[in-house]
Amino acid sequence: MNLTNSFFDSHSHFDDCAFDEDRDAVFEQMKAANIKHMLIPGICQQRWQKQINIAHQYQCFYALGIHPWFIPDNIDAAITELAKLIELHQHQRLFVALGECGLDKLKPNFEQQRVLFERQLQLAQTFQLPVIIHCVKCHSEVINLLKHYSLSAGGVIHGFYGSVETAKQYQTLGFKLGIGGLLLNKNAKKLQKAVAELPLDLFLLETDSPSMTPQKYQPNRNSSLILPEIAAEIANLHKKTTVFIMKQLSGNAMQLFDP
Repeated sequence: MNLTNSFFDSHSHFDDCAFDEDRDAVFEQMKAANIKHMLIPGICQQRWQKQINIAHQYQCFYALGIHPWFIPDNIDAAITELAKLIELHQHQRLFVALGECGLDKLKPNFEQQRVLFERQLQLAQTFQLPVIIHCVKCHSEVINLLKHYSLSAGGVIHGFYGSVETAKQYQTLGFKLGIGGLLLNKNAKKLQKAVAELPLDLFLLETDSPSMTPQKYQPNRNSSLILPEIAAEIANLHKKTTVFIMKQLSGNAMQLFDP
């Protein structure tokens, strides 16, 4: 199977209830648009089993983790449960990463977020898994933690929206950057500059569907169907063809997640 000959959505919450009514139809539309691979991140204990079931039903890659918006009442118990689940799934072909985990300054309980994030970084070390990281307005904190934990398998900064300088710090740490629908927004000048100036081997295509809908498509649900448009914008910024971008960025996903 040559994953580089099709689009790879490296971050789609395809298990979300927003797709419950037409998941089959959306998946068929994706295949018709040459979007044949996606990764479904985990966000909380309550969703893990549904996520795993959908990943296997549609042969999607998946990660397991706890999102900073879903801090469990008992972090120790949740991490123990996550570790057991990772151990159970670690040799399955479709299970490829830990996450989505991270930090979000716009949400409460930041110290609890930090504890939860660090515990998951420790699991990533133990199981030698790449990490999918949610980072909102706290790049310095995330970068300092990544320096401390020195993850051999690297990972991806999901929904990257930072500067060239910040991107280079992640690059030095062996992390890639998830580029999604935000790139299509007219006011995304900082992100467009970063994408234009940085090497293509640093990027992954993603959507964060059903969330993070580009302004031009709001208030509609986001989906993996916008991937070709994101790739076309990256192609424009790098003066390459969309096919070239598709192959390069799908190859980046293969390299990181080793599916």
